[in-house]
Amino acid sequence: MQRPSQRHYIKGTNDRSFFADQPMSGNLGVFGWILTVLSYIVIVLTLPFSPFFCLKVVQEYERAVIFRLGRLMPGGARGPGLFFIIPCIDSYRKVDLRTVSFDVPPQEILSKDSVTVAVDAVVYFRISNATISVTNVEDASRSTKLLAQTTLRNILGTRTLAEMLSDREAISLQMQATLDEATDPWGVKVERVEVKDVRLPVQLQRAMAAEAEATREARAKVIAAEGEQKASRALYQAASVISESSAALQLRYLQTLNSISAEKNSTIIFPFPIELLQNFLKS
Repeated sequence: MQRPSQRHYIKGTNDRSFFADQPMSGNLGVFGWILTVLSYIVIVLTLPFSPFFCLKVVQEYERAVIFRLGRLMPGGARGPGLFFIIPCIDSYRKVDLRTVSFDVPPQEILSKDSVTVAVDAVVYFRISNATISVTNVEDASRSTKLLAQTTLRNILGTRTLAEMLSDREAISLQMQATLDEATDPWGVKVERVEVKDVRLPVQLQRAMAAEAEATREARAKVIAAEGEQKASRALYQAASVISESSAALQLRYLQTLNSISAEKNSTIIFPFPIELLQNFLKS
């Protein structure tokens, strides 16, 4: 007769505990114990060949989750290094703990201001708890990839086009936090999310380019008008200063001639005061 399974904590690397039904070794039942004893006898009788089938090795970046007669073995995942299994009744599954990256396929998203854009991203994640990643979800990697696509759609659907183009870092952080919280019960740790590209329709690109060009032209005209206004004020002030002295205008003429002759020009324009001709005109 089998005793009821006992509930134990599985502690992950993120210091959050999860409940899992982990049977103790005594919960195998009568037939389970009989098979276990027979398996040990077979191992002893087949020495020295049995160790080749009973001893397994996992790498530094791997862990092995062992099941005995379909029940999870207590003690958590094994590794790295050597571990012992009973070939007849034990099965195990290796879990890679290294960081994995994958590209989120481009998603057609309707933004908050009703603009259709195609956005893709890249996600970096790793298995933080090998036991939970095997017992709580069928395929942790595939589930994370599918969840990343839906999360990208949901988050960007609440943002405007301007926010998508300017607040990529904030969007990445929000997506990482959402994914990390959702995949926590699967033993998955989402380390980083980056929005790679925001692709706009061709017509929208042309419209935005025309708008930006018109804005630049308007700004250039305003700057030119402001420059002319400042120049006219400076000329007005200069004319006021020169009008105070008759010799100042002649000195300005000489200064202009000096600057022209310094450039080695063949043609020199000499300004002639009209006041000198008034005497001849009167006579």
